[in-house]
Amino acid sequence: MSGPPVTDPEAPASSGSTPHPGRWKRGAAAAAAVVSTLGLAAAVAGIAGTFQPDRPPELPPGADRAGGSIDTVPESASPEGSEPTADERRSPAPGAAVADPSPQWLDTVSEATGVPRRALEGYARAQLVLMAEQPDCLVSWPTLAGIGKIESRHGTIHGGEIGSDGRTTERIIGIPLDGTDNTAAISDSDGGALDGDTRWDRAVGPMQFIPTTWQDWGADADSTRGADPHDIDDAALAAARYLCADSRVLTSDTGWWEAVLSYNESRSYGEDVMAAADDYATSADEAL
Repeated sequence: MSGPPVTDPEAPASSGSTPHPGRWKRGAAAAAAVVSTLGLAAAVAGIAGTFQPDRPPELPPGADRAGGSIDTVPESASPEGSEPTADERRSPAPGAAVADPSPQWLDTVSEATGVPRRALEGYARAQLVLMAEQPDCLVSWPTLAGIGKIESRHGTIHGGEIGSDGRTTERIIGIPLDGTDNTAAISDSDGGALDGDTRWDRAVGPMQFIPTTWQDWGADADSTRGADPHDIDDAALAAARYLCADSRVLTSDTGWWEAVLSYNESRSYGEDVMAAADDYATSADEAL
C-alpha cells in the first residue's frame, strides 16, 4: 500500500513497468512517525489550492453526488436467470443493505473512463460497503480508481489483468524496501508469505499494500476466501476503510488530502491521484 514517506515527499514519478519505488506504506506506526515529523496538517494546508494547470483538477465528488454515485441492483431485484436492470436509486442510503453495482452502470462507466470493468467493480463495491459502514466518510470510487491507476494501472502494470475472480493474473510485487530508491528500509515481516521476500518487505497487489499494513487493514470482501491483497475486491475495500479512518470526510479538502497523504505522504502522488479521480468522475458524469 502506498504510504507516507519514503524519504522525499516530492519523490519523482516512476517510469517503466514497475510500481513507483517511493510509494510503499510503512504501516500505521511508521506513518504516524513520519506525519508527526513533517506535520500532516501543515502539509495539507500547504498543498490545498496550489494546482496551476490549465484546468485545475477538482476534489472528487462524494458517494452521493454526480460522478461519484453508482447505479445499483439490489440482490433480490431480478429473478434467477434473468438479466438484472439498473435500480432507479443511486448509491444506497446510509444503513441500507449493500447492493451490487448494476451491469449497465459498469459497462457505461468502464467504457467512458477506460477503467477496466472488473477493477471498476471492485472500486464500486468498496464504495457501497463504506456507504453502509461509514456513511459520513463519503469515499467514492473515483478516488479509489485514482489510487489504483497510480499504484498499478488497475492491476495491469506487469502485463496481466484482473481476472473474473477479482485476482490479478500476474502477481504485482514491488521492489524491495531496502532504503534505496527513495524507499524506507522495512525488514521482512511476514516470512515472505505475501511478497516472496524473506529479507525485505515489498508492496503487493493492485493497491500496493505492504505486509505490515495488510496485517492491520486486510479485508475479505466476500467473506469466503480470506483477505488477499492480490484480489481487487479485498484490496479496494481495505483501501477505502483506510482512507476513512479517524472519521475523515472525503468531500472536504482537508479530509481528502489527509486521507490521501496518509496513504502516501507525497504531494506529487496526491496531485496524480486527484487528477485521475477528477478525470474519471467527469467522464462518468458526462456518460450517464
